[in-house]
Amino acid sequence: MAAFEIFGGKRLSGEIVPQGAKNEALQVICAVLLTPEKVTISNIPDIRDVNKLIDLVGMLGVKVEKVSEGTYTFQADAVNLDTLYSPEYGKKATELRGSIMLVGPLLTRFGYAVVPQPGGDKIGRRRLDTHYIGFQKLGAEVGFDEDSSHVKVTTKGLKGVYMLLDEASVTGTANVVMAAVMAKGTTTIYNAACEPYLFQLCTMLNAMGAKISGVGSNLLVIEGVDSLGGCNHRILPDMIEVGSFIGLAAITRSELTIKNVAREHLGITPEIFHRLGIDFEFRNDDIYIPQQDHYKVQRFFDGSIMTIADAPWPGFTPDLISVALVVATQAKGSVLIHQKMFESRLFFVDKLIEMGAQIILCDPHRAVVIGMNHEQSLRGTRMTSPDIRAGVSLLIAALSAEGRSVIDNIEQIDRGYQDIDGRLRALGADIRRL
Repeated sequence: MAAFEIFGGKRLSGEIVPQGAKNEALQVICAVLLTPEKVTISNIPDIRDVNKLIDLVGMLGVKVEKVSEGTYTFQADAVNLDTLYSPEYGKKATELRGSIMLVGPLLTRFGYAVVPQPGGDKIGRRRLDTHYIGFQKLGAEVGFDEDSSHVKVTTKGLKGVYMLLDEASVTGTANVVMAAVMAKGTTTIYNAACEPYLFQLCTMLNAMGAKISGVGSNLLVIEGVDSLGGCNHRILPDMIEVGSFIGLAAITRSELTIKNVAREHLGITPEIFHRLGIDFEFRNDDIYIPQQDHYKVQRFFDGSIMTIADAPWPGFTPDLISVALVVATQAKGSVLIHQKMFESRLFFVDKLIEMGAQIILCDPHRAVVIGMNHEQSLRGTRMTSPDIRAGVSLLIAALSAEGRSVIDNIEQIDRGYQDIDGRLRALGADIRRL
């Protein structure tokens, strides 16, 4: 298995451009199955998870053409549903959690979908009830085949309905929205996820001829249409990368400019890093982070310790909790990191403790970080990437650490970050693949 070798402790400098948003790419690529007409999508990131999904829709009979770097056309005018039962399709689908979002488009257009248990990061229980309950409320039947571990979803015709989602699941909302756009009548979804990914998906669907109102809010009203057409769509910059690069600049005491960040879609992300003491400024649609030898964690107005917690949008995304934790290890002051949504995402902190970080893991969801204010550097060590976000957080830690670090299982990082080592080398990082 591939690994990164990093010699840390170097200050970086220069400009970096965030890739297209992975989570949005997975949604909008699934949406091409809703129409037989050609759909063009640009700014698609060249990462493992997205490439797997492109392979999956290609296996289903979608004509896929790479027009230029990051731009593809898709035409689903000859979909072969028999492929859903093939071992090759099943194996690839189980490797990718995003494959679950193929169900909604297939169900509403063809009345039928089969999906194996999807894969993805091992960060605790990630139930799919929101997806299946939503399909059932629209009039679908859901059955599980224990022998094949496949879920079969069928319908003789979806019908609009009012539904209150039990959780504001991003992929669950996306799946139900895609199923509802061609259901008969009006569908109202309350407690819908309202992340920028959903905003972009709904914007794309409306460009295809859907009738969705309330876009960007947690109350979506969808008037079903008979069919959808083609469109052109551009994916937003990845706000997870934007946050990762802010943290990288701070902990390595580097001067960086993050280009073309789509500021209006970053939500509270910049403010959270500001609470950790990081200085930056917006220059048009760029973020400039000056070299900072020290950054001090803010306290609440009553003087109590700062808490950084994840929450559904517009709260702080759980995908950046790991990065915030790593950044806090070299801040001045202490902070409580509270990861509410996944019970295994903080278990990578033992690697940081081996590197010399002062962290108390209170339970699977909470960790207290005592910042070292750059008075004591992290130490290079060998470690393994457990998932995408922890992997890039360990990479950031290694770039700030003194000495040599090796990160194994970097396939996990490659699932979510495009040519991350090449882009870091362009900033002056000493990193290579083993």
